[in-house]
Order: sequence, then C-alpha cells, then structure tokens
Amino acid sequence: MQPTTNPLVDDRDVELILDEVLDVTRLFRLPYFAEHDRETVAMFIGAARDLARDALYPAYRLLDLEPPQLVDGRVQVHPRLRQLYAGLTELGVIAAPRPHAVGGSQVPLSVMALACAYMMAGNASAYGYVGLTQGAAHLLEAFADDHLKSTYMTRMYAGTWTGTMALTEPQAGSSLADITTTATPTSDGHYLLRGSKIFISGGDHDLADNVVHMTLARIAGAPAGMKGVSLFCVPKRRLDGDQLVDNDVAVTGLIHKIGWRGLPSLALAYGERGDCRGWLVGEPHQGIRYMFQMMNEARIMVGLNGVATASVAYHEAVAYARVRTQGRPLTAKDPATPPVAITQHADVRRMLLRQKAIVEGALVLLVRASWYADLANHATDPGEREHAGRLLELLTPICKSFPAEKGFEANALAVQIHGGYGYSSEYLPEAWLRDQKLNSIHEGTTGIQAADLLGRRAMAGGGAGLLALAKEIEITCARAEAAGVDPRWVADLRRAVAVVSALTAELARRGLGGDVEGMLLHATDYLDLLSTVVIAWQWLELAAVAKAALAGPLPRGNASRDAGYYQAKLAAAQYWLFTELPRIDHLATLCRDGEDSYAKLDPDWL
Repeated sequence: MQPTTNPLVDDRDVELILDEVLDVTRLFRLPYFAEHDRETVAMFIGAARDLARDALYPAYRLLDLEPPQLVDGRVQVHPRLRQLYAGLTELGVIAAPRPHAVGGSQVPLSVMALACAYMMAGNASAYGYVGLTQGAAHLLEAFADDHLKSTYMTRMYAGTWTGTMALTEPQAGSSLADITTTATPTSDGHYLLRGSKIFISGGDHDLADNVVHMTLARIAGAPAGMKGVSLFCVPKRRLDGDQLVDNDVAVTGLIHKIGWRGLPSLALAYGERGDCRGWLVGEPHQGIRYMFQMMNEARIMVGLNGVATASVAYHEAVAYARVRTQGRPLTAKDPATPPVAITQHADVRRMLLRQKAIVEGALVLLVRASWYADLANHATDPGEREHAGRLLELLTPICKSFPAEKGFEANALAVQIHGGYGYSSEYLPEAWLRDQKLNSIHEGTTGIQAADLLGRRAMAGGGAGLLALAKEIEITCARAEAAGVDPRWVADLRRAVAVVSALTAELARRGLGGDVEGMLLHATDYLDLLSTVVIAWQWLELAAVAKAALAGPLPRGNASRDAGYYQAKLAAAQYWLFTELPRIDHLATLCRDGEDSYAKLDPDWL
C-alpha cells in the first residue's frame, strides 16, 4: 500500500516559479550571471533532481535506521554516505553560487534554492554536510586573510575538507554573549583555544580528511558580552608541513537525536592537552558580526529544509490517499458498495489542501528571498540592491520560522492521513516528522526569530523594510487585479498590509516610550501575523499566475491536466486567504492589548 515513488518536489512548481512567478531570465542580464541561461539552469536543477531521486532518497531510510557511531573517539558514518557525499561534491554544490575566482559557478541563489529543495527533500542530513561547509567557506572568503583562504577555503569549496559553525556551549545555549571558550595569542601568529562546544552538526566524521570549525571564542582581556567575541578558524587536524596532525579537538559526546540521524551532532572539547591551535579570522572582537553572515545564510537553509521536509511528506500523503480505500460516500446506501479512495472524503482533502498551501506558499517565499539575495549582491542599480537587501533582511526570520513551524504541522497531517500506518516506523511520515522538529530549534529558535523580527528588523531604518514589503505586495495586488483574481482577495491582502503597518507603528511607539518588554511580549504572535500575511502575498501572486494561464492557451500538451494544476493553485490560494489571513486580527489584538497571562505567571506556580 506504500507509494512506490515520490517526486520530492513538484517539477511543475519549479518551472512555474522560474518562468511564471519570477522570470529567472531577468537575472541573466546582470553581469555576474551573464554566462547562465535557462538551459544551464535546467541542467543544474536537473542534475540535482536526479541525484536526489536516484541516490539521496533511496538511502534515507538506511541512514535513519543506522546513525553515526562514536568509536574510540572518532565518528564513523554509514558507509553509504561516502557515495552520497561524493555525488554531492562532484555536482559542485558547495561552491556553485560563489564567484569563479574561488572555484564557483556563479549560479543564482534562487536557482540554487530549487536545486537544494530536491536534495534536502531526498535526504536532509546527507545534504547537511555540504550546506554547512558552504557557509563556513563563505565566511573565510568574506573575512579571512589570503593564507587562511588558500589553506582552508579552497579545500572546503572543493569538498576535500568539510566545515562547521561552532557557536553553542553547554552553559550558554543560544546566548552567544555568554560563551567562555578562550583564545590565547602566541608569538607564532596562532591562538591556543580552550573550551567546549555542543550540538556541533558534522563536527566529526570519516567522509573527508579534515573538519574545519568556524569557532567563536574570547581573546584574553576582551570586553564582556557579544562585543568581546572573536571568530577563529580551528581545524580538527592542522597542517604540519605536508602532513595533517591532530589539533587537540576531541569528541566528548555524540548527541542521540530523534531525527536528522545521518548527520552527527557532537560535543567537542578544545585544548584538553593545551595544543588546540586556531587562527583569527578578520579583526578581533568582530566574531558575532562576521558569524551573522553564516547564520543568516543558515536560516535560509533551515527554511529550505523545512519546506523540503514538508514537501516530501505531502507528496507521500497524496500518493497514499489516492490508493488507500476506506469507507464509502455519505450518499451511499448499499453496504456492498465498494470502498472509495480516501481522497473522496472531504476531511482528507482538507488536510491535503492545508499541506499544499503550506508547502507551496513557503517554497515560493524561500525562492523569492533567494532572488532578493541575488539582487542585493549583484544588481547593477544601487537602488535595486538596497531595496532587495531590505526585503531579504526583513523576510529572513519568516523564511526560517514559517516552514519550520507550519511545516511541522504539515508533516503531522501527513501522519494523520496515513492513519494507523502513519503512526508506525514502517512508513516514512513519522521519520520526516522527527526531522522537521529540529528546524524550529537550530539556528535560533522561533522565539529568537520573533524577537529579532519585531525588536530589530521591522523597526530598522524607520520601518524601511516594511515599506519595501508593502511596495512589493502592491505590485502583486495590481498583477492580480489585471489577471481577474477575485477582488475580495486583493482587498483582503491590502487590508492586511494596513493592519501590519498600524500595529508595527503602535508597538514601535511603545518601545520608544520605554516599555520594551511590553513591545516584545507578543513577538511570537507578531511573527505569526506577519508570516501569515507574507504567505498570503505568495498565494495571491500564484492566483494571478493561475488566472492568467487559464485565460490563455495552455501550452503543456495536456490541457485537462494543466487546467487542473492551475485550478488547484486557485483552491489553495482561496484556502489561505479565507481560512488563515483572517487570523491576523486576533493576533494583532493580542500584540496591541498586551494580554499578560504568561508575563505575570510566577514560575513557582507551575
């Protein structure tokens, strides 16, 4: 009864986003992307899709059942991972979006996002090794000296060595101001590090010759708090001439995770023998500022993981619901009537449509955010770069949190649709549910993203990001009107923008008046509210695309199937705009009125 194939991501959706929503060919007019065209984009995404479907996805269950082991202080991964890692590095995904000068292919990040969605849906933990390495190498590219670049960055972009972000410490958790790992300068130009890190994904393995940890630590005498944190390049093994020798970075524990089981999460100890050498990246005491580059990139990557993990479960649920027969139509009077596929039951369609609305709306958002990153980095018009940068800055917490939080709900619905079979390890939805839960935790919990959004990003530049967002949404509203979308949908989204604007201004006045705690009391509700509006924006855009397509000739060669594809988009848009968007009024009331149940709750009462 289990589906035999899973597309991971809908190929037609990928084409829709590239050609009908964003028109990726506009990027090829920018000098940085000039060597690419629609054909090279199709080839790159196609290669990633084939690797995901032919290699990554078939190995998923095996890696989930047989996670890495800690043997004599070294982490041993499943042998199958070597083949997968080789396939990923041969595809060149680590350096793909980076400049030719550092070994990259200058692939647009918006294209990369779609390619990654396939690979993450196929096997998120296997992709994690290259995703983390890309972010760590980019830190070196942006801030390190030439020696560190030639020694470490080049090998990492090639996949010969892997990389991590080593931030978290047992006593500090997400509070980076409280890290205690120390770095003592030496006369030889390196620092001696001592301390411990925890939850370091990919911190040790036997896939590559070396692991390079981008590590936050304090130089002796540094200022307290975040202002005293520096960034160091700390390899597991350091070069001594032409040889790699141990660098006094020890694995002290293997975290037994409920999901992402192919990617080890570790506790590390630096300098237990007093010989852990690290090299300062950039200037002293700038570690947090530098690391935010990798963290922001990682937040987009986490969002993509959330979309991908919800997507693969959604497609599994659709395929299962089409073949699983159970019950009869409500109008059937004869008990001998054959049972029908559960897709014939309205509540099952409700659950499938909710999954669809979450998955596809979030996918468009993540690709759109990556599109803004392409423009912010490479547009030739300074005004366009600034506008795109403001949008990316504002949307990043939403890109991270919405796919994680609503994606978990979508994954739970996939389990529900499978019924009793879903609540068993013989079927895959339970494993994807376990995987999804991590996405709301790592790279900053949802609460951290909410405080960052409301306390900093939404207020920055006098609300410049929100003004840029309102401008983009109005462009979509005009497109929807021209396409003949129901005027009520357009009006509802415009009203939602007005709600966001008024609420944000009111909360800003509260904060400026000295009541910062009151301003942030319902930050998570504010994040939920703005996320709901942003996804409504994506669905109104998709509705405009669908309406325009249905009004003209359908070019795919199967008019009936293609019409159904676009009609499904309109159904999902209606669902989101009618069932989700109205929630913002209640959320705005909570934020505005400062409902204080948990503010006044004494923990001792619990």
